[in-house]
Amino acid sequence: MTIFQAIILAIIEGLTEFLPVSSTGHMIIGSTIMGIQQDEFVKLFTVAIQFGAILSVIVLYWKRFFQSLDLYFKLFAAFVPAVIAGLLFKDQVDMLLENIVVVGIMLFVGGIVFLFIDRWTPGGEPGNTKPMTYRQAVTIGVWQCLAMIPGVSRSAATIIGGMSQGLNRTHAAEFSFFLAVPTMFGATVKSIYDYVKDGGTVSTEHLQVFAIGNVVAFIVAIIAIRSFITFLSKHGFRAFGWYRIVVGGVIIALHLAGVSMQMM
Repeated sequence: MTIFQAIILAIIEGLTEFLPVSSTGHMIIGSTIMGIQQDEFVKLFTVAIQFGAILSVIVLYWKRFFQSLDLYFKLFAAFVPAVIAGLLFKDQVDMLLENIVVVGIMLFVGGIVFLFIDRWTPGGEPGNTKPMTYRQAVTIGVWQCLAMIPGVSRSAATIIGGMSQGLNRTHAAEFSFFLAVPTMFGATVKSIYDYVKDGGTVSTEHLQVFAIGNVVAFIVAIIAIRSFITFLSKHGFRAFGWYRIVVGGVIIALHLAGVSMQMM
């Protein structure tokens, strides 16, 4: 993987991590288009650059992280289901990460859901600002487990989970951002540990690629989060639904037409 390819993947990560369009799915698509060889370092990189995206949430919402311990307890409650699911289904998830057709199907199905989410869930009302309960937090954490399937989108799963529990759009999106911090940090640490444990080495060139990737992901993620909250409060999810349907539909159509899209 070249530095240019790393920058492109970092831009994709920063743009899509907090949007309900699947960052993992888009990085798989980007890697496939650029013909990036999927070795162990590349797999580690696609997870490790999430650290830059994590920092963007902390920088933008730093006051919220110092207001109350209640937020941390609820984040922990929502984080636990993903830990359990990750330990139980790691091997199955790794296999799915190499299948771009799965990405297409999940993008398409998720797009249909987003066309109607404002009608289906009680959280669509902007005035709904009741404090979140621990039961709601755990339920959102269970929804987050769906994002282990590439193409589902972690933010999409948690936002839908939040709205299904009565949170309004903005509240659900912001809790999704906050939940990304422990989830993505845990995934990053676990990926680095597995990489080192399996004998992987990190060269000076690797560190340079990591640094550039995280800086780019951080800057782009800040822009994406600010733009997303503004757009979401005014327009809802339909635009993201149509986008997912179009991208997923193209992938499925290419597969049915016999076009090879397997990861290299």
